[in-house]
Amino acid sequence: MTIARRGLLKLAVSAAAMPAVARLARADTYPSHPVHLVVPQAAGSSTDIHARLIGQYLSEHLGQPFVVDVKPGAGGNIGTEAVVRSPADGYTLLTVNSQNAISPALYPELAFNFIRDIAPIGQISIAPLIMEVNPSVPAKTVAEFIAYAKANPGKISMASAGVGGPQHLAGELFKAMTGLNIVHVPYRGSTPAVADMLAGQVQLMFDVTPTALPQIKAGKLRPLAVTTKVRLDALPDIPALSDVLPGYEAEGWLGMGAPTGTPADIIATLNKQINAALAEPAIKQRLIDIGVVVQGGSAADFGKFIASETAKWGKVIKDAGIKPD
Repeated sequence: MTIARRGLLKLAVSAAAMPAVARLARADTYPSHPVHLVVPQAAGSSTDIHARLIGQYLSEHLGQPFVVDVKPGAGGNIGTEAVVRSPADGYTLLTVNSQNAISPALYPELAFNFIRDIAPIGQISIAPLIMEVNPSVPAKTVAEFIAYAKANPGKISMASAGVGGPQHLAGELFKAMTGLNIVHVPYRGSTPAVADMLAGQVQLMFDVTPTALPQIKAGKLRPLAVTTKVRLDALPDIPALSDVLPGYEAEGWLGMGAPTGTPADIIATLNKQINAALAEPAIKQRLIDIGVVVQGGSAADFGKFIASETAKWGKVIKDAGIKPD
């Protein structure tokens, strides 16, 4: 073998090894400057709380600030589109939530395709909803409520935090599975909806645990069921709605994503750190305290879950003829 040929072979081997070396180097150096963690909902929301909690852990363990950037509006689509249009380099991330699986059917003219344009990093939690009624409603169980609603068609009002949100769709799924005639009353957020629930202006609400539990524990609202398949530790005596309506399941959820094309090694680094954060007793307890179920898992599993949720709620929206405000 000539010296020239040996030299060419060495160059070829070196070239083949370069991508792997580059990946290792990138993984070792990421992040090298601050990372922006976009929250597409309002400040103080459950999404914002999750982002700050996990972002602090990532800052402490990855050596760079994870800066929470709140960009609410248009059902979360403003913040989501900002991330979609960002470089796929791991320095702009999205706090993903259940609204992202709802928006494609609710807003068919979006300038992006969420499943195509956002790569899943990992799930953080599931936020169960609680079927609750004003104490003036005589029903103390789901079966009693169904009987009461059938005897009073069109006379029961159901509050939600807005058209097309998880609360609204949980109620629409309940209506579809029971055939009940219940009037939907959308509000601009949970606070005014809960206020009217307490005043008896509306009688029914499927509310997320962070806002439902304080009112239930104070005895101001009556829980009938939880929307997850299993009971909640916070309400061990309240049954799952699926016990009465087999197959019923509705929940909010949160996780993290990045622009599609973000290097796989960066996704893997972030997924590993998120799962480590969720294993920390203090973080786990903080999430439990606000009424969510800690989830975790792989990026691939989170992607499958998002696809399933998108198909599920797309059908509910289509069948109910729901249109955005």
